Amino acid sequence: MAWKDRNAFSFGRLLDSFSYAIQGLRHAVRTERNFQIHLTAALIVSMCGFAFRLNRMEWVFILICIFGMIALELLNSAIEKTVDLVTDEIKPLAKQAKDMAAGAVMIYAIMTVVIGLIIFIPKVFELFQ
Repeated sequence: MAWKDRNAFSFGRLLDSFSYAIQGLRHAVRTERNFQIHLTAALIVSMCGFAFRLNRMEWVFILICIFGMIALELLNSAIEKTVDLVTDEIKPLAKQAKDMAAGAVMIYAIMTVVIGLIIFIPKVFELFQ
């Protein structure tokens, strides 16, 4: 049965939604360089978090940063692909849309670095005391 034919609240549609989301994540992991960079950074930060024995509140901020960054990078990639789908020509509005989406990722990335520094710098200094 096609997904359009299913009841709006059916379990099958719910499973389809999860399946599509997983397909999108797999595609991003395989093909999106910046997504791969963010996943690598998330793994490194997580390992550091365990090594430095972060407390619950610190983990909350780290997890918000990690999952927010991953979600925003997925949105950025989706915007870029949508713009590319709409036009093959170089158009100022298409460029602006892609640049602004990339800018949003950059702003969030800067915030995550600042939060990471706030959490980890005191812990690194404790090692040398």
